[in-house]
Amino acid sequence: MINSFLMVGQSNMAGRGFLKDVPLICNERIKVMRNGIWQIMTEPINYDRPYSGIGPAASFAAAWCRKNKDEEIGLIPCADGGTSLDDWSVDGPLFKHAILQAKLAKESSKLKGILWHQGESDSLSGLYKLYNKKFSVIVDAFRRELGEPDIPIIIGEIGDYLGSGFLGTYFPEYPKINEELLEFAKGHKNCYFVTASGLTANPDGIHINAASQRIFGLRYFEAYDKLNHILTPLEGEEDAINIDSERVLTKTEKMTILENKFAGGHISLEDYQVQMSNINNDNKVFLS
Repeated sequence: MINSFLMVGQSNMAGRGFLKDVPLICNERIKVMRNGIWQIMTEPINYDRPYSGIGPAASFAAAWCRKNKDEEIGLIPCADGGTSLDDWSVDGPLFKHAILQAKLAKESSKLKGILWHQGESDSLSGLYKLYNKKFSVIVDAFRRELGEPDIPIIIGEIGDYLGSGFLGTYFPEYPKINEELLEFAKGHKNCYFVTASGLTANPDGIHINAASQRIFGLRYFEAYDKLNHILTPLEGEEDAINIDSERVLTKTEKMTILENKFAGGHISLEDYQVQMSNINNDNKVFLS
């Protein structure tokens, strides 16, 4: 049985880290729901925009696999960039879509948690004053509609870099949002806060960069695994970009990576055929 996790929020949950900046994660025990079926995860996971990139979910899943050696994990990507808390209202399309996807996933998996990162779009005009109340309605609705009254919800902090970026003046109240997120997590059952302390951004000063997203994913997993708030950076987290790099790839994983390269136009047909033959021959030697 696949253990599944719903990904919701705005762009830093969807992921905007540059794909070229970190080693890829391709693990056949990590699945992603696309078109209603489970596929081997490849990044970007959450295609909310053409420029989607690295988010926290892949390293979260890799950490989960490291802890759970013989099980599979499934990611349900439903985050959407630039969305406010009002955009996630329970009568709106984003919430309804997430519920539909999660219910579909539950037909072939066990829903184990919800990963949330949102708040940048509410960091102005005093919107933080209503954040706790609005978010409570959304969380209660997720649990009710999915029939999971005790499901853990992992809530990520907004990065401190936000105020210093060239668009920082658009987010003057982000520290207030962070206070609301922490207060909410501490005040609601099975909700856990994850610090963004020390994380750094892309040049836009808004989106968490790829290396920091790998770290963020580890922190999300630690919060889920320990069912506790993560208020300080983790020991050894600086090596997060290599979380899946030292593992020997399976034949399926090698083929998935090669097929993506060929389909994306990164290698020629001749190279594709040679490398595919090598993969098949290596597997025959291994099996013999």
